[in-house]
Amino acid sequence: MSTTSSTNPDTKPPAPTGPGAPEGAAEAGHRPARLIHNEATTEIPVHLLFRDDPHPAPVALRSAVVGRRQGTGEQPRTRRPVAARPRPAPSVDPELTERPGRVLPGAAGVAAGACGAAGCAVTSWWAGLVPPLAAEALGLPAYAGAGLGPAQWAAYAAAGALGLFGFGGLARGRTGRAWVLGLFGRYRGTVRRTGLMWVNPLLLRRRVDVRLRHWRSEPMLAADGNGVALRAVTLVVWRVRDTARATLGVEDHETYLRECVEAALARVPVEPLGTVRSSADVAGETLTRLVAADAAPVGLEVFSVRPVRVEYAPEVAAAMHRRRIAALDAAQRASVLTAVVDSVEDTVTRLTMRGLVELDDYERKVLVKDLTVAFCAGRGDTGP
Repeated sequence: MSTTSSTNPDTKPPAPTGPGAPEGAAEAGHRPARLIHNEATTEIPVHLLFRDDPHPAPVALRSAVVGRRQGTGEQPRTRRPVAARPRPAPSVDPELTERPGRVLPGAAGVAAGACGAAGCAVTSWWAGLVPPLAAEALGLPAYAGAGLGPAQWAAYAAAGALGLFGFGGLARGRTGRAWVLGLFGRYRGTVRRTGLMWVNPLLLRRRVDVRLRHWRSEPMLAADGNGVALRAVTLVVWRVRDTARATLGVEDHETYLRECVEAALARVPVEPLGTVRSSADVAGETLTRLVAADAAPVGLEVFSVRPVRVEYAPEVAAAMHRRRIAALDAAQRASVLTAVVDSVEDTVTRLTMRGLVELDDYERKVLVKDLTVAFCAGRGDTGP
């Protein structure tokens, strides 16, 4: 589509339009001047593209919404917002939950072991294997002995098994430690008792520390809000809440916690300490929430994840140090200049408002100049 120039003598004037125009004039006339009609979008004023006319005529525009293409049957194409997919949370066996294990007091084990030892001694006396001197020392009655027959061997086996089970099952529970019991690969319970107790010797025992613990990580990869590489050291306060899941639900819960902290640092921007305190607090709260959500399914309870040391990576440390010094210097200069200007303004205002001096424009400018130089020189001498 093209437009006609106003300097062409052969161009006919446009046909009149409006309420008083004759019928058919609208069809015979041209389209409004300085308009490009795009069937896919809307009307575009020509004076926005060609600025030759110093006084462009105002043109009423229609809505700039892309409509349906005429004659094609095509519907408007709108981009639907795509909802972010939720990150899948780790899960473990729902039946794997901590429950108390069955144990007996330690006195029962001691008694069983003592009975087994006594049974072995009586069987030896019965078989006549006790030396005469030992029998006289113990005050045992004289007995010729029946020898080692099947009955004696059976008595030895029973007494020995009782002694082994009695003394072999003794265990000592300590505060802050727990035993996770398993039998042939199956979870049989957790023991959190303290003191001497008896546990089935056939059960596999794993000691778990359930105290409140803190872990100081090694320097991990991180980034600030601008994507600059950092090295962050975090302090994690945590404890084992569910011993069954922490021991059997994951291969190594301490390594799993370390990986969760590293993954959270890769997702949350942190700032070097000493820059913006509020951002450090927000980063710590976000890290705590993310790590706690990832560690909860495996029985770990995370209380806080706080960056305690944040440094720039070695490859960008020098450049960022120079940039930070330049920013601090610019901020210091701006504060000094603001203070000097305020002092000069206050001094001149007081002198003139109290009627101490009468200054014209030239004298005011000279006074402002002298005061500015004096205040700046004074601050430069007393400054660090």
